[in-house]
Amino acid sequence: MLNQTSVIEFLLLGLIDIQDPQPFLFAVFLTIYLVNVAWNGAILMIVISDPRLHSPMYFFLGNLSCLDICYSTVTLPKMLENFLSTHKAISFMGCISQLHFFHFLGSTESLLLAVMAFDRFVAICKPLHYTVIMNPQLCTHMAITIWAIGFFHALLHSIMTSRLNFCGPNHIHHFFCDVKPLLDLACGNTELNQRLLNTVTGTIATGPFVLTLLSYIYIITYLFLKTQSCNMLHRALSTCTSHFMVVILFFVPGIFTYIRPTSGSSRDQDRIIAIMYSVVTPVLNPLIYTLRNKEVKGALFRVIRKRP
Repeated sequence: MLNQTSVIEFLLLGLIDIQDPQPFLFAVFLTIYLVNVAWNGAILMIVISDPRLHSPMYFFLGNLSCLDICYSTVTLPKMLENFLSTHKAISFMGCISQLHFFHFLGSTESLLLAVMAFDRFVAICKPLHYTVIMNPQLCTHMAITIWAIGFFHALLHSIMTSRLNFCGPNHIHHFFCDVKPLLDLACGNTELNQRLLNTVTGTIATGPFVLTLLSYIYIITYLFLKTQSCNMLHRALSTCTSHFMVVILFFVPGIFTYIRPTSGSSRDQDRIIAIMYSVVTPVLNPLIYTLRNKEVKGALFRVIRKRP
């Protein structure tokens, strides 16, 4: 049940706290959003339609593309609307809903990247047992589990934030509704919410990141000790490089944002970092995978050649 609050809507001040319309920024971010949807949509389509890509690695890549489309859609359409508007309002429930889906999709993606690292670990270090370990049932169960964990993690934040009392002001110095900016506006004690943000969200951000790093350390060590062929070593490392680039681009800005104390954070810095992991990374993911993956490029070219 929601607490009684005098605030019925919030004003999203955006990237630079300017109320006037900003058509140039609208054009820039609209282009980014369309590229994101087009590239991730193309990868999702070829992963589903091409039987050669029906393997655990591309199953999880399809999940990543779906997440990236949804992740940007949570924040960018509202941002684009506000670029052309002088009244940048979002309702109280709309704000809580945006917060929920942002954390739902973000935490799901962090867990998915760790699962993808595990998939590469099994493929490289236990190739003879790969099809047995990474069977379709296990892959499906892992996907359902990480989506469920992400949903309930976000539900925790949305419920706890909605129960706070907001008595004014209602200006959010951000381009979307997030927990930290809303805690700054809440009246009363927010210590429990801050602890949940630092511990639960911090764990979901740092845990998969550490597990991913450990997986790659083990993979690199294994390859150097077991692989005699330089060509085979280069191919295996190349397969992992694209995934590791995605991991760095996604995790480092997010950890920097949510692990830092609220009192020591800069609004402008937070917004720039949020642009990195919520706007830039989703549009770079398909480019990184496509440019560094021969099978994805081959499937994409086959689709293009089939078009009349």
